Amino acid sequence: MSQALQISVIVPLLNEEESLPELSAWIDRVMTENSFSYELLFIDDGSTDQSWEVICQLKEKNSNIKAIQFNRNYGKSAALDIGFKQVIGEVVITMDADLQDSPDEIPELYAMVKGEDYDLVSGWKKKRYDPIMKTIPSKLFNRVARGFSGVKLHDFNCGLKAYKNKVVKSIDVYGEMHRYIPFIAKGNGFNNIGEKVVQHQARKYGTTKFGLERFIFGFLDLLSISFVSKFRKRPMHFFGTLGTLSFLVGSIITIWVVARKIYEIQMDLPARDIVAQPLFFMALVAIVIGVQLFLTGFIGEMMIQVSPKKDDYLVSEKLGIEGE
Repeated sequence: MSQALQISVIVPLLNEEESLPELSAWIDRVMTENSFSYELLFIDDGSTDQSWEVICQLKEKNSNIKAIQFNRNYGKSAALDIGFKQVIGEVVITMDADLQDSPDEIPELYAMVKGEDYDLVSGWKKKRYDPIMKTIPSKLFNRVARGFSGVKLHDFNCGLKAYKNKVVKSIDVYGEMHRYIPFIAKGNGFNNIGEKVVQHQARKYGTTKFGLERFIFGFLDLLSISFVSKFRKRPMHFFGTLGTLSFLVGSIITIWVVARKIYEIQMDLPARDIVAQPLFFMALVAIVIGVQLFLTGFIGEMMIQVSPKKDDYLVSEKLGIEGE
């Protein structure tokens, strides 16, 4: 019986042709020095430079390398999602391709997962070599993310993370959700989440692929994942509660308006027509919205039963992937 593969390294990339040879050699050196069995999976997220050609050349020299090329740019979350489905190592390491994440951190991350039984260990770039226009929004973003998620990490954006294999096999990552993988993992019952201060290096080649808009999208995704993690299996709890409250408020107001009209008639007091009162129409709107929200909850309950998640990433090539 062959020995289980110890480590899988997933590297999503976009136009990183210059850094790939150095990164590949660095990872191989670390693995060799520590006698780790490993696979290195590059996910080319629709690069328009020579990244794929460079990967093919590296594959000829290193049989541990595997690769997937997307037909177009789908984003980091898509790259990680398909990578998680492919890897077989006992511990899965994710890192960026721009050489800002140090492969020298891999042995300690591996030890924390295997030796200290962490489900997930996230890197913390405590000392960063980024411009202030990037570091200040990042700190604000991380503070908000900690508050919403309840996961006490300092750096949700750090690409250098280590996972037990069963963690990555149990989660789906889409949109821009890669920042919230610890939150997603926690929602799936993996609560032993650790953090490690890691070395951050200045970018050596190319330019950053992320702008300030990622923080806006990141906040929207945080709201989305907060909702999904709580109500994805029970949408009626959310929509039904809001619908019931709206329906009850509308009904109470309607009964009060009608009762007041009857009272005014019986007491020979001046009485306005019910349909001449804006409050009556507001009550009707509340009742209609309540019914709609309640029905939305029912529809949501039915959809989660009949709509399995569909992977729609268009892969143009694979390299070294078994079972194809």
